[in-house]
Amino acid sequence: MFFYQQQIQNRRKKRRYLMAFLLILGFLIWQKDWTIYLYQQAKGGLDVAFNTRPLSEVLKDKSVPDSLKKRILYIQEVRKYAIDSLNLQDNPDVYQTLYDQQGKPLVYLITVAQRYKMEAKMFDFPIVGLFIGNFSYKGFFDSTAAVKEQKVWMAKGYDTEMGQGIAYSTLGWLPEPILSNMLYYSDGKLASLIIHEMTHGTIFVKNDHETSENLANFVGDYGAKRFLKYKYGSESDVYKKYVQNRVFRDKFIRHLNRGTLKLDSLYRNFKPNYASKYKDSLKYALIEKIERSKDSIYAQLPNLPKYQFNKNDLPNNAYFVSFKTYNSKKNEFEIMFKNRFGDDFGAFLKYMKTKYNK
Repeated sequence: MFFYQQQIQNRRKKRRYLMAFLLILGFLIWQKDWTIYLYQQAKGGLDVAFNTRPLSEVLKDKSVPDSLKKRILYIQEVRKYAIDSLNLQDNPDVYQTLYDQQGKPLVYLITVAQRYKMEAKMFDFPIVGLFIGNFSYKGFFDSTAAVKEQKVWMAKGYDTEMGQGIAYSTLGWLPEPILSNMLYYSDGKLASLIIHEMTHGTIFVKNDHETSENLANFVGDYGAKRFLKYKYGSESDVYKKYVQNRVFRDKFIRHLNRGTLKLDSLYRNFKPNYASKYKDSLKYALIEKIERSKDSIYAQLPNLPKYQFNKNDLPNNAYFVSFKTYNSKKNEFEIMFKNRFGDDFGAFLKYMKTKYNK
């Protein structure tokens, strides 16, 4: 009797295992494109993970130039300052290793936008999306796969843009290496980038990519300015150059944000009977005007190269949507920081943590 019951239990287990296997297999077939994509991403992520070197090893390596070792130590200074003085999260596996890109991009980012609407296509990743939410871009380690994906969306009538990721972020959940290309950035850009990425590991805004990136941009800029002043002094060339570049960047951001609002207004006033050819003519006439007027911003600051306008290489909606994702709300955070928190960064950060880390 005992053996008979055991056989029945074994058969039931086998049926459950078979059902689970069939369900998983069915899901993988149903989500074939996503399955292939997630496999490629996992493969690329593992390649990064298994080909990084501990910083302690890199710093002892005599074949590594001293100039690059100084940049690695500089990143460690920025990281320590961000933890000690800005109270950003101390994720012990972040920026403790180095990945050699060999001068090549690590990740290619595809942004997809509606052709006549200031709206990004949001990518909601199966299973993983339950934890990280959706994103306004899709990343690829393989450039061939990125180009293939871009062509798919173009064939569907969407505007697209391909960019390159300048950092490797897992929101602090997994080890994040220093990318070798980072070591060639200026002091200000590098400090801003490190603090930007550490902000993502401190405050996670799920399903609101625009708020997340704008907040990280604000904290990155604010933190970089504080760090440069602390390290070099307010009268140093490094600090002054960063502040001057921020003046230009802020003017540039305001200009493109105004342009984005004008495009949005244009699209909202399109009539249903407008032909695509006519809508394109209005759309690109306005984009050309926005692009041409950039030269007035470049002319306002010394030591900037003359802006080179190219009528045959105009951006499309994906460019403006991508820019909006990172810059449309940054000024809102600046105003809130000054007016509501009286320039008290500790209080500002505590409020943001309470609001978004739920």
